[in-house]
Amino acid sequence: VQLQASGGGLVQAGGSLRLSCAASGRIYSIGTMAWYRQPPGKQRDLVASISSGGSPTYVDSVKGRFTISRDFTKNTVYLRMSSLKPDDTAVYYCEGSVREFGGAFMDYWGKGTLVTVSS
Repeated sequence: VQLQASGGGLVQAGGSLRLSCAASGRIYSIGTMAWYRQPPGKQRDLVASISSGGSPTYVDSVKGRFTISRDFTKNTVYLRMSSLKPDDTAVYYCEGSVREFGGAFMDYWGKGTLVTVSS
C-alpha cells in the first residue's frame, strides 16, 4: 500500500490550496484518513481526520478554514485549505488506516508535501 500526497506549494496569505492523497495497492478497506502537518522545527500534529463514514474532525486552529473530504471510489482524501496564514506553513502528511486483502488494518503514511504561506 502506498499513499501519494500532492498539491502543496507557495501561496500568499489569504489564499487557498487543495491537497490530495491517493491510496493505492491491494486495498480491501480504508478506515479513517487524516492530514497531519509539521512546521519547521516543530513536531508533527494532527490537522484533520475523516472517518470511514465520512465524519470529519478538525483541530481548533483550522476550523472554518480547512475542509477534509474523501472520495471512496478513488481511495483519495482531500484537504481544502482557505484563508491561509503564515502559521499554516508546514510539511503536510496524509495518513490512512488501510486493510489489505487477507490482512489487518495498518497505518500508512504518505510522503509530505510542503505548503508555504507568505505574508
